[in-house]
Amino acid sequence: MVDLLTDAQFDMFRKTIYDESGITFSAANRSILDSRLKERLREKQLENVEEYYKMILSDKEEMKTFLDSVTTNLTRFFRNQPHFDALTNYVVPKVLELKKQNGQRVIKVWSAGCSSGEEPYTIAMILQSILPAGMDFEITASDISLKSLMVGKQGFYADNRITGIPPDYLQRFFTKADGGYQVKEDLKSKIEFDYHNLQHDSGLRNVDILFCRNVLIYFDEAAQLVAINRFWDSMAAKSYLFIGHSESLFGMDTKFEFLKTDWACLYQKNT
Repeated sequence: MVDLLTDAQFDMFRKTIYDESGITFSAANRSILDSRLKERLREKQLENVEEYYKMILSDKEEMKTFLDSVTTNLTRFFRNQPHFDALTNYVVPKVLELKKQNGQRVIKVWSAGCSSGEEPYTIAMILQSILPAGMDFEITASDISLKSLMVGKQGFYADNRITGIPPDYLQRFFTKADGGYQVKEDLKSKIEFDYHNLQHDSGLRNVDILFCRNVLIYFDEAAQLVAINRFWDSMAAKSYLFIGHSESLFGMDTKFEFLKTDWACLYQKNT
């Protein structure tokens, strides 16, 4: 198969992808970029990639669509259960203790790189189940993929997507519908889905719990550090950061402290 992109064009596009999103496209991923560009050229009825390149530079919405098309969205409910065990048994009790001391009643959560919503809905189900009376929570779920965000906002998941949800949670928080399950409105109302590029400031502040799992692996170290520092700025004192089990802040110049619990390892903003 003949490559769509010349070497110079490939370098041009991957530099733009990196500058816009922090995502690093290696030569090994070239075929993915090729196929995604062919789709966009057909959709926009353009003859060559140079025309499309000029389009994404001048059209912010098409740039979003393009970045959406080249991102990978792999997720499921209760993915990496030890993280949710640590959330339930360690993080939430610590946050509740601090909230009680400060006379606060709302826990703020950010699910960054939330994909199609399984992670924020998992967090919401847990918090809805374990928080004591008088305490509430709000979750911001963000992603660079508009298509994924629309799935999360809709809250409908096919039968093969609800694997891992405990039966009592499925009964309590979902309604059976043709071909799948619909998240009930009282749980949906706890989550705000919003487009966000992690290379930019989210505007969020005083976040108590932040999940950003299996996203940093697509960034090089410089882009990782930008995102991590922005997380720090968004988070409250004595707050908690979950990253993917294959990701680490080791060796990076950050202020986060490594935290090992009986269930999983995570990071804390301890000031």
